[in-house]
Amino acid sequence: MFKSSAKKAERLQLNSNLTFIGCGCKITGDIHCEGNLRIDGSITGNVTVLGDVDISADGIVIGDVLAAKNVIVHGRVKAKIEAQGLLRIHKNSVVEGDVSSISLDIENGARFVGHSNTGAAPTELTETETPQL
Repeated sequence: MFKSSAKKAERLQLNSNLTFIGCGCKITGDIHCEGNLRIDGSITGNVTVLGDVDISADGIVIGDVLAAKNVIVHGRVKAKIEAQGLLRIHKNSVVEGDVSSISLDIENGARFVGHSNTGAAPTELTETETPQL
């Protein structure tokens, strides 16, 4: 009896960190989200998410930057994508813009127009590390 209530409460707590932009919802302006974000509508502006972003087949993002931990694209994105982990572009989706991520997965049938930078982030030389000639 109590187990069922505990599991239900746990599910609600896990989902409480999800922000949902529904189909038919159009947002103009920058978005900052501390949890996860699911986009079924459209956003015109920059998107910064500390968690994961899931863009559905109906979802559209147009902006300068889309930054998140992991980014899953089923819809359309016209922005620079900065994923700290995985960027997955599913078939029938469109991504226009440069992308950087640790891991990049582009399914057959997806459209990607831009440059990609994958793997570990390059280390910058500091003044003390500059080689002497």
